[in-house]
Amino acid sequence: MDPSKVVIPPMKDLTPDNITPNTIIINSQGPDKRMQYVLERLVTHLHDFTRETRLTTEEWMTGIQFLTQVGQICSDTRQEFILLSDTLGLSTLVENINHPKPEGATEGTVLGPFHTEDAHEFAHGDSICTDGKGEMCLVRCTLKDTSGKPIAGASVDIWETDETGHYDTQYKDRQYPDCRGILKTDENGDFWFKAVKPVPYPIPHDGPVGKMLAKLHRHPYRPSHMHFMIIAEGYDTLVTSLYIRGDPYETSDAVFGVKSSLVIDVKKVGDEAVAKKYDVKTDDWEINYDFVLVSAEEAVALKNKNAAEALKALGSTAQIFNGLPIADLD
Repeated sequence: MDPSKVVIPPMKDLTPDNITPNTIIINSQGPDKRMQYVLERLVTHLHDFTRETRLTTEEWMTGIQFLTQVGQICSDTRQEFILLSDTLGLSTLVENINHPKPEGATEGTVLGPFHTEDAHEFAHGDSICTDGKGEMCLVRCTLKDTSGKPIAGASVDIWETDETGHYDTQYKDRQYPDCRGILKTDENGDFWFKAVKPVPYPIPHDGPVGKMLAKLHRHPYRPSHMHFMIIAEGYDTLVTSLYIRGDPYETSDAVFGVKSSLVIDVKKVGDEAVAKKYDVKTDDWEINYDFVLVSAEEAVALKNKNAAEALKALGSTAQIFNGLPIADLD
């Protein structure tokens, strides 16, 4: 880039008072208005944070080293940065902003760091878990839109831990996906499968995020739950989980994922007719839930409305483009 063609003030003699506006100016030369806006707000908040806390050189270096360690422990099967985002409440915030739900629609929650792209597709009634992974649990669900119309042909991606509280990716000798699978809803919007009864478990806490939680006197546990990602044409993708009522960590989830509407009762099948129909035992566990998707159009409209209201409440003059605030076009 030819410096003579870039009109900026001299970047010298910078002080705590003028470093922020000068950094914003030099970051605002490109054509991407969204990037300009994001970097402007990031720099503003980072600099204000530093001034407000009077951040020391030692603390700054500790932060740099911490983030370095977070990156170093990441692998194809371990995403420590998502774990960090989860434990700081950022993942929940991003989910809620980007996938708002009208009344009556199933609420979303955090994706977590254990979703994979290699799950096998199963038929209704199949078990997504191999033998010996835990107590048998029949899962029967429906999928409808906000008007009550069944949604057929939707992809339902499910994943959970085994009875020891470990996902398959946490085993070094993993040879194939287990305790995870994909089903398609039938013509009535129904889907059913066998799994294992969810159990509480600690998030990986042998790395930098675990050390951070210990330093903060926070436990690393998540309450018993089962993950779902539901994708259907014309609808906003739903990433959610079902949580078991009465779990000891129901109100102190390490990653802030629990919502009251997603807390369910797990019960014994009991009914012999049901047990025979689904090839389970009467004393096996059962989960029932009715999922409701919001249309993509309605989700976008709600997201745009929320964005405009949030910016107004913040006193921001940023312009809205495609539902997102961007740098002033003038």
